[in-house]
Amino acid sequence: MITFQVNGISHSVDLEADTPLLWVLRDHLKLTGTKFGCGEGLCGACTVLIDGQPQRSCQTSLAEMQDKKVTTIEGVPVSHPLKKAWLTEEVSQCGYCQPGQIMNAAGLMTSKPHPTDADIDNAMSGNLCRCGTYGRIRKAIHVASQQEGEKS
Repeated sequence: MITFQVNGISHSVDLEADTPLLWVLRDHLKLTGTKFGCGEGLCGACTVLIDGQPQRSCQTSLAEMQDKKVTTIEGVPVSHPLKKAWLTEEVSQCGYCQPGQIMNAAGLMTSKPHPTDADIDNAMSGNLCRCGTYGRIRKAIHVASQQEGEKS
């Protein structure tokens, strides 16, 4: 039995230790905002925060989750500056990669509240967007960091 928190709620899960976190979230906890992309940890669609750090849930086993804190896209409030900026800047086209993009951006903003273009490009380079909205993603992160700064 592995016990961990997801979006502030404690869960005890009794599955095979090598079960990817992605499938625990989607199939067992019914949190379907985290997407399956490549299954190889290369595209970033399955990105969640584990203890505040962006991680690929398709490459993270349940065995690694004991006493960890996971945040999925469902755990990011609608009022979060990133979600608001994503809407304001009309980032999404198909939207499939966007939960992973937002979770990766949230991890970036935790470590660098006011990232430069280079910081954003470096941090976000592992999240693929088939629609090519990279410019809008960068702008939304800048907008969100300004909104965060105004709250301080």
